[in-house]
Amino acid sequence: MTEALDSKVVRKDFPIFNEGKLVYLDSASSSQKPTAVIEAMSRYYETTHANVHRGVYAIAEEATRLYEDARAKVASFLGGRADELVFTKNVTEACNLFVQSWGRQNLKPGDVVLLTQMEHHAMLVPWLMLAAQLGVELRYLDVTDDGYLDLTDLEAKLQGVKFVGVTAASNVLGTLNPIRQITDAAHSAGAVVFVDGAQSAPHVATDVAALGCDAFGWTGHKLLGPTGIGGLWAKGEILEAIPPFLGGGEMIRDVRLDGFEANDVPWKFEAGTPPIAEAVGLGAAIDYLNALGMDAVRSHELELTQYAFDAFQAAYGDSNKVHGPKNVADRTGVFSFEYKGIHPHDLAQVLDEHGVCVRAGHHCAKPLMRCLNVAATARASFYVYNDTSDIDALINALAEVDALFC
Repeated sequence: MTEALDSKVVRKDFPIFNEGKLVYLDSASSSQKPTAVIEAMSRYYETTHANVHRGVYAIAEEATRLYEDARAKVASFLGGRADELVFTKNVTEACNLFVQSWGRQNLKPGDVVLLTQMEHHAMLVPWLMLAAQLGVELRYLDVTDDGYLDLTDLEAKLQGVKFVGVTAASNVLGTLNPIRQITDAAHSAGAVVFVDGAQSAPHVATDVAALGCDAFGWTGHKLLGPTGIGGLWAKGEILEAIPPFLGGGEMIRDVRLDGFEANDVPWKFEAGTPPIAEAVGLGAAIDYLNALGMDAVRSHELELTQYAFDAFQAAYGDSNKVHGPKNVADRTGVFSFEYKGIHPHDLAQVLDEHGVCVRAGHHCAKPLMRCLNVAATARASFYVYNDTSDIDALINALAEVDALFC
């Protein structure tokens, strides 16, 4: 049996909550950081800082060990191998790396790429750029009215496709997509599959082998880690075959005036001094999540999301729309909603006056906003340090919005 997560105990591990009553409901954008992460980074700077993979003195070797230990922790967390895990600064860079390195090497004018209408700009824009440069055709899987991917024509959409890019979980709808179904169908059609795991990895246990994907992007700052670090996992044979994305130090084995020889994977994709302290902090974040248990994290999120649906329904009935699947088992703790026709930015500003932090905007998913026929939404998102009192605070603060606008 999964041991229940006690958010009141967890909350004490996060210094930002020590001062006053902060109702933080924007973890889908960026999560808060526990003391363990902050202290790990401070300890590294105070005792160990040196560049990695270069120095032979003691603290340089210790810095290298900490950096590579973090890589191993993240790889294990994702169900992959450390030599298939490339550190980047975020999932956006991971997407760009794959598009530029794999895409330029493997695609030609007229080739087809299949994406979805619920993709984050991190997946969409790099492919739009490459399509304009190479003459690649882009196709899209539609989104149904109830917030799911429309897979009824998946086989037809996959005809002639070389690459499929799909988010594991929507940052707007919360939808958890059936990745294995998509990867199996894509592989049968001869396509390579990249999964954007930015919104799934912090909330649901991840196993890249079970997902069946060829590549998986993720980011550290959404899973309790620091900003400035994320990464790309990809099958070893793919990483060996594609060229480096950035050039400079560290990613080379040899350099001559007439050319260079790339370093081994994964270092051939990590040009320059890497985010060492950030990797150390990320390793501490992985340790923290592993101690909580990802099954407990998921169970806690399901309870909060159901509570939010029930509370919103009890307070407002069907007069206000919550986007995405109504079955909480099919979604993460992302709660995007419209409220009485009030602009989301006005809504968020009033909520902030009552200490409630929600996101307002298009959430870097403007094509999806157009599918929903809205310019923007307000979005609350839940994580390990939230409890039902935070949702109650949101509902109560919305009453204050009524007093101003209704």
